[in-house]
Amino acid sequence: KSMEIPTPIYNHVSNYDVYEPAEDTFLLLDALEKEQDYLKALRCTDRNQSAASCCVETSAANHVTINPVLTDLSTSFLPRFEHSVDVLIFNPPYVVTPPHEVEVNGITASWAGGVDGRQVMNRFFKQVPNLLSNRGVLYLVVIRENKPDEIREIFNEMGFLCEVVMTRRSGPEFLMILKFVRK
Repeated sequence: KSMEIPTPIYNHVSNYDVYEPAEDTFLLLDALEKEQDYLKALRCTDRNQSAASCCVETSAANHVTINPVLTDLSTSFLPRFEHSVDVLIFNPPYVVTPPHEVEVNGITASWAGGVDGRQVMNRFFKQVPNLLSNRGVLYLVVIRENKPDEIREIFNEMGFLCEVVMTRRSGPEFLMILKFVRK
């Protein structure tokens, strides 16, 4: 039985140097609403202090407690949470940009994905098998330029199945939510 999740309150986001919720964020929320039976407890990570502070304020405004962890991807969770994460949600910087933009701090880091928009994603993909439990699920936001068929093959070689949970066109972007589970 599914219950509609209201759009989170986020009018304070403009007070921070962060990527404001846009079509990718709302597509991800719609996909997670569809899949909400998997979601119980949440932890979030970001390398941007402003994003972490904004997350705390957003969660408080929506009567949820989330304590973000400042880290690069999920490195601070390993080895402590090795093979114990049931749900991973990753809305990466996926925009195709010059490679050097990936190393920039601030707001650019929230969207600059480098070559094929995958430089950050490719680093994260290597961590996924060590994080997910046997029944673990990864939800990943991608665009067509990220070459989702290649991503599917990378995960297939690591022992995962992939399905497209939801898609949406937003201006020039064709957004997708991919879901990965172990074979």
